[in-house]
Amino acid sequence: MQNKVLILDFGSQYTQLIARRVRELSIFCEIHPFHSVPADVETYKAVILSGSPYSVRADDAPHPNLSEIRNKVPLLGICYGAQYLAHFNGGEVAPSNTREYGRARLVQVIPHLFTKKIPLESQVWMSHSDTIKKLPPNATQLASTKDVANAAFVMDNDMTFGIQFHPEVYHSSDGKQLLQNFLVDIAGISPDWTSEAFVDTTVLSLKQQLSDDKVILGLSGGVDSSVAAILLHKAIGKNLHCIFVNNGLLRKNEFSEVLAQYQHLGLNVKGVDASQKFLSELKGVSDPETKRKIIGRVFVEVFDEEANNVEGAKWLAQGTIYPDVIESISVNGPSATIKSHHNVGGLPDYMKLKVVEPLNMLFKDEVRRVGTSLDMPKEILGRHPFPGPGLGIRILGDITAEKVAMLQEADAIFIKGLRDHGLYDDVWQAGVMLLPVQSVGVMGDERTYEKCVALRAVTSTDGMTADWVHLPYEFLQEISNQIINRVPGINRVVYDISSKPPATIEWE
Repeated sequence: MQNKVLILDFGSQYTQLIARRVRELSIFCEIHPFHSVPADVETYKAVILSGSPYSVRADDAPHPNLSEIRNKVPLLGICYGAQYLAHFNGGEVAPSNTREYGRARLVQVIPHLFTKKIPLESQVWMSHSDTIKKLPPNATQLASTKDVANAAFVMDNDMTFGIQFHPEVYHSSDGKQLLQNFLVDIAGISPDWTSEAFVDTTVLSLKQQLSDDKVILGLSGGVDSSVAAILLHKAIGKNLHCIFVNNGLLRKNEFSEVLAQYQHLGLNVKGVDASQKFLSELKGVSDPETKRKIIGRVFVEVFDEEANNVEGAKWLAQGTIYPDVIESISVNGPSATIKSHHNVGGLPDYMKLKVVEPLNMLFKDEVRRVGTSLDMPKEILGRHPFPGPGLGIRILGDITAEKVAMLQEADAIFIKGLRDHGLYDDVWQAGVMLLPVQSVGVMGDERTYEKCVALRAVTSTDGMTADWVHLPYEFLQEISNQIINRVPGINRVVYDISSKPPATIEWE
């Protein structure tokens, strides 16, 4: 892929938004931690430095190796990135007189290709406590706000740019135009990255990578693994062997329903019921990370056993997508990882299969667009995301077959209710959490002391950020009554109104 952009991440909360905005321009980009500059950096047409919670003046400030980037490819520093370029090239960065957060307007815009079509009074979004007091000797000011003299600048003979605001956020009204100016007009990148182009290049790449090898793919019934399966099927046909595992943590009737659904897609699918194995391994385990790792390990064991039944199998395909990768790799090392994903950690030495992940650079909405390009059924592409560990991370605390059955019933009522009321397609992801809490209730003339469940429904574009859905009170009342009346062992229902961040979509 020739027209690609490298984003070096310094830990900003907005880094993923930079990637989204770049891809909205039909330009492919990748995010890498600042300390892990790709060896083939010369193949990127432009580089963007993200913001950061750090100060460039701090002793532990992140220091990227830009030796193969500066003056070789167009470079844009955003917020921390801009202050880094100024501070370490002869400029001056110091604490600002006032903390510069929120909306501001450009009161000066110097004509330049970088600022083309950026009007005076354009709204920008600031989020920093330091400011560039003095530009480096070889830098020229391009824009200012009332409080930030050096809001934008250029250096290195029009090869390097810096901005102290965030063009990637919605509140920067002309941020997309600014990124287009940098990437298209200055870096000369052709905006030709589309879902159709992705299908063509990926199928060709898979043919070259896999040749006549046999591949095993774990299907889940969800969007990601289904799209991955169709892409691989187009590339290698009958050499793709799909396996759908019942881990005992699926939704109600999901195992049989999904197997029936795949029969219409022409895929070679085998169903494997390993529910007892998973539940046995999870017995007595309450820690969320431990549960995830056990589920991931048992998945690998099941696939290893199935791989031995497919003569000549050399690859394990997975529907890993970009948010899984991003959340599992931190710019600050493993200790800052949000949560591990069972399909991101690699394979154990005893398993001889190599991994192929055709979707690992795509966001969820991009995966759906690819699926549309492949003419896949809407009922698959419109399905809500479902976590790889399944109900295992929606049962807080230890897992038992009784708790799984209880949660399956409650979840089925909630999801059916969303469909019946025409709300399902307005929600990005929904589910029920079984809490390790018991509360007093009254049913008839008897006192009860039973479990509580939390309903969760969010809107999102790609899962990196999410907001809770304002479901009608009458709907919530109806679902609450149905769950309490129909599911023995539950006497209380609550609704989760937390956004991501600070909360995650799942509770574990």
